[in-house]
Formats: sequence, C-alpha cells, structure tokens
Amino acid sequence: MASHDFIYLASQSPRRRQLLGQIGVRHELLLADGEEDAEALEATRAGELPRAYVERVTRAKLQAARERLKRRGLPLAPILCADTTVALGRRILGKPVDAADAVATLTALSGRSHRVLTAVAVFDGRRATLAVNDSHVKFAPLPREVIAAYVESGEPFGKAGAYAIQSSLAGWIERIAGSYSGIMGLPLYETTQLLRRAGLRV
Repeated sequence: MASHDFIYLASQSPRRRQLLGQIGVRHELLLADGEEDAEALEATRAGELPRAYVERVTRAKLQAARERLKRRGLPLAPILCADTTVALGRRILGKPVDAADAVATLTALSGRSHRVLTAVAVFDGRRATLAVNDSHVKFAPLPREVIAAYVESGEPFGKAGAYAIQSSLAGWIERIAGSYSGIMGLPLYETTQLLRRAGLRV
C-alpha cells in the first residue's frame, strides 16, 4: 500500500483543520467551487433517521470531493470528509436558518440529553471507508437570557444543533459521554484508524 504524507480535507470547518493539526496530519483543503451546491448535499429526507442521514451526507460529500480532485487534475492523496448532526430522539437538528430557529433549537435542547453524530469517511484512491461516532451531551436548563445572548453573539450559525461544544455555552453542559473531538466535528480515534488504513503515517 502506498504511504502518504498529506491528505485532502474536503471541509470548510476550522475546527476540523485544528483537530487534524492536533494529531499531526498535514492537509490541504479541497473545497467546492461556485458551480457546486454544497448545501444541497445536507438536505434532510422525510423519515430519515439521524445515523442514516449523517452517513448518507458524508458519502455524498466524499463522492463530490473525488470528482473535484479528478476535475482539477491534482496529485493523488487520501481525501477526508466529515459531517456532524445533532439529534433529539429521531429529530435531526440542523444548522439554524435564522435567530428564531436558533432560539427554538436551544430551547428544545435545554435541560435534556441529545446525541451528536459525526461520520468521517476517507478515500484512499481505491476504496472508501467510513466510521460514525455517536456521543451524548446533556445540557442543564438554559435560562432564556443565556440563550438570547448566545444567539446574539452569532455563534449558533453554521453549526448543527445551534451550538459549539468549545464555545461559551460549554458552561451549561452538565456531562458528555463519548468523544469530545467527535462532538467538535472530527472524532480523532476513528479518524486516526481510517487514515492509518489509508496508508498515512499517523
């Protein structure tokens, strides 16, 4: 198996870049251009369960990235994609569309446990492999003024479930069970295993 010293990261998330840097993985961004509708890949389907959703979206992102690499004629190297979703029971809580949606999402999470599912997929040039991390987060009851200030800060936007684990709202998280890095957006254990299998020195 060929060994590689860098990968392509098909994600705009600064948190995923930070986490790859934490485990010493050199990466280059492989982002969608203006002709691609990256947001459309994340559209939910009626009745779809959270795990099926996050797996499907991640596979779709990986396929789009593979086509992008080929189209641009870039040097071959493993490609990594990931997607994170927040689930309250069977309900998928995506990125809030506006302030009212962010308030409604955080109000629904207040005082309850929810799941954060992150799927990560790697294409090594021959085959694609995928793993899912399923973690649980329990919020204490969130005062209305705390939710309002958090939404006002702009932090919820662009984030599944309308919050980031590494933000000020962490002061209201009673407990987590699972992977902190998975909740951030890239589970490092699963990522390391997939990258080693793809021939990367991690």
